[in-house]
Amino acid sequence: MIKVGILGASGYMGGEALRVLNEHPQVEVVWATSRTGQPLDYFHRNFYGSGLQLISPEEITPVDAIFFAIPTGTPMKMATELLDQGTKLIDLGADFRLKNRADWERVYKRQHAAWPVAEEAVYGIPELHREEIAQARVIANPGCYSSATILGLAPLLEADLIDAQKIIVDGLSGTTGAGAEVDVTTHHPEIGNNLIPYNVVDHRHTYEMEQELGLLSEGPVTVHFTSTYVPITRGILAICHCFPKQPLRRSEVLDLYKGFYEGEHFIKVFDVPPDLQASWQYRPYPWVAAVSGTNYCHIGLDIDEARNRLVVFSVLDSVGKGGAHAGVQNLNLMFGLDEKTGLERLGLHPY
Repeated sequence: MIKVGILGASGYMGGEALRVLNEHPQVEVVWATSRTGQPLDYFHRNFYGSGLQLISPEEITPVDAIFFAIPTGTPMKMATELLDQGTKLIDLGADFRLKNRADWERVYKRQHAAWPVAEEAVYGIPELHREEIAQARVIANPGCYSSATILGLAPLLEADLIDAQKIIVDGLSGTTGAGAEVDVTTHHPEIGNNLIPYNVVDHRHTYEMEQELGLLSEGPVTVHFTSTYVPITRGILAICHCFPKQPLRRSEVLDLYKGFYEGEHFIKVFDVPPDLQASWQYRPYPWVAAVSGTNYCHIGLDIDEARNRLVVFSVLDSVGKGGAHAGVQNLNLMFGLDEKTGLERLGLHPY
């Protein structure tokens, strides 16, 4: 059994990591922490009667791997000592995601306290970095918007089919992405019948998108990204607008995606033909609710041939494939397990 600890289990991401790892057949969750002194079901009522307990961070004991689900800036203060103890680290936050130190320090408005760890860390998208993840000591789990966008656009950038300087992404997020702390944007009377744009330019996840997509492209990539909270709890829809270098047909782009993601269990290319008799189309495109509570990403697309615009829809659960579930997939790879272990649950319907 792999002995695992979760630092910060009172928030949504840490709670989801605990839920999935508690069901994992090859994992023993040795401890999960909170600084509040409150019981686990005070934060997560789904654990009522489970018998699981929270401890103080000062009480942690050595384990094989630790999931960081604590505020940005804290993991880097602990990472070096934990690595020296032989512990593998999976950071569900942002401390180790970027490879450009100046960008990281400007975006996160602080000095980085353990840059060698950031340099060592592997960006945790298994579909792109599987071999490196299997050998890694440190995983930088991607941001939720970043995961959806990178997975949605990777085949196009690798094939050099689109203008890499003219990529526009509208990211729609459920309110789980704002965290468990009370805020006006996630207060039900404010968000319930509303859409709330936020950080609409220079969003921090943009740097992850450009970094990772740039590795697939023949040159630099520019992503024009805007984010909006929508009145759902968990889920991401990335609507990616891009402009082909030559005319393309929907069928050939779908074939490209199916080839790129062939054998990838958790990526489903949504190949549903349009109903030519329907007055409005919705069946050919993926829905956020279908992947809620899962490690799956569904990708669909269409082409406006009259205007030479390709639009890609990428959906995932912001604390699933965009967070804790992807972290578990990375854990499986790091310890030589089948990466699907403990992760094959399908979404609820209706959700």
